[in-house]
Amino acid sequence: MYESRQHPPISSQLFVMRMLLHATAGMTLLLISLAIGMVGYIYFEALPWRSAFLNAAMLLGGMGPVDAPHTDGGKLFAGFYALYAGLIFLVVVGLFIAPIAHRVMHKYHWAKDI
Repeated sequence: MYESRQHPPISSQLFVMRMLLHATAGMTLLLISLAIGMVGYIYFEALPWRSAFLNAAMLLGGMGPVDAPHTDGGKLFAGFYALYAGLIFLVVVGLFIAPIAHRVMHKYHWAKDI
């Protein structure tokens, strides 16, 4: 997917397409994760979908849950979902930053005479 040092950096138009591809992958991952969180809160805590959305979105955003879980299943789900959400947050940030970091490093390290 990424060009090596021996190849020149891609054009700005291709870079924008690469960024859109990474953003689409990140947003898809976030939407799937949000759906998983909402289903879990609805199932285990019997929350209405708006409250389930709020709790899942807050965890995915790194803020923490709004409603404390009351059932044992809800507590287990909330704990595992919080761990999962923390990892997903890091993965999505990495997806957004990777093309930019690669482009910057590639521009500085591109061996023009190879």
